[in-house]
Amino acid sequence: MNRLQLVVSAVVLAASTLISVPLSAQDWAQAKLKQSPRHREWASIKHDGRSVETFIVYPEAKNKKPVVLIIHEIFGLSDWAQELADEVAAAGYVAVAPDLLSGMAPNGGRTSDFPGDKVTEAVSHLNPEQVTADLNAAADYGLKLPASNGKLYVVGFCWGGTQAFRFATNRADLAATFVFYGEPPAKEAMTRIKAPVYGFYGGNDQRIDGTIPDAIAGMKTAGKMYQPVTYDGAGHAFMRNGESPDAKEADRKARDDSWARWKELMGGR
Repeated sequence: MNRLQLVVSAVVLAASTLISVPLSAQDWAQAKLKQSPRHREWASIKHDGRSVETFIVYPEAKNKKPVVLIIHEIFGLSDWAQELADEVAAAGYVAVAPDLLSGMAPNGGRTSDFPGDKVTEAVSHLNPEQVTADLNAAADYGLKLPASNGKLYVVGFCWGGTQAFRFATNRADLAATFVFYGEPPAKEAMTRIKAPVYGFYGGNDQRIDGTIPDAIAGMKTAGKMYQPVTYDGAGHAFMRNGESPDAKEADRKARDDSWARWKELMGGR
């Protein structure tokens, strides 16, 4: 093997190694979660012959609190998604985060049981009706928890942001919907939305930002509340990327500003 072949082989090996490490595993998110004092548990929520493994985190509070249904990114219920759920609980809410890949991995496993980079492919092929059914089951379960005060929010990120916007067209008892860099549903479906929808977008994310004008127009025509905010310089997935140790300043600022806005919008606990 000549020198050029050796270099090419090394590059291919390095790329293969990177691909084989799933984005569902983030050491820094794991570390934060392990340090949390809040109670965390897994629940197997059964419906229509399915079992949806759901991560639940409780706030440290003496009063009942609203439920926040969390819809994960296209990377499944990753370590970051679980750590985000803990942050939601720290803010004073019951965090309910279903793993929508439950039963879909080899041997009937969930996100953490997928090999390498297969998670994104599996999420992208999920049946929309199954996703809605899973989300409804998780929401119903959360609302019945003794710690719940009966108020329900939904939030989603990336692929989950798109699902959150779509879920708003299928769930009438939502108090509000929070869409982080997700796409809008079909205009005809917007007429079914009951709750206000708040959008959070990165300024350097034209793929998603290009959908905002149509979302504004469609929601206005349907007579629904939709308030998008775009954060200058931030890229796609700034809520996750802005928390990582090597975060860009624009992503970090967008994350901080988004958190402040999000918590203010949920202020009526």
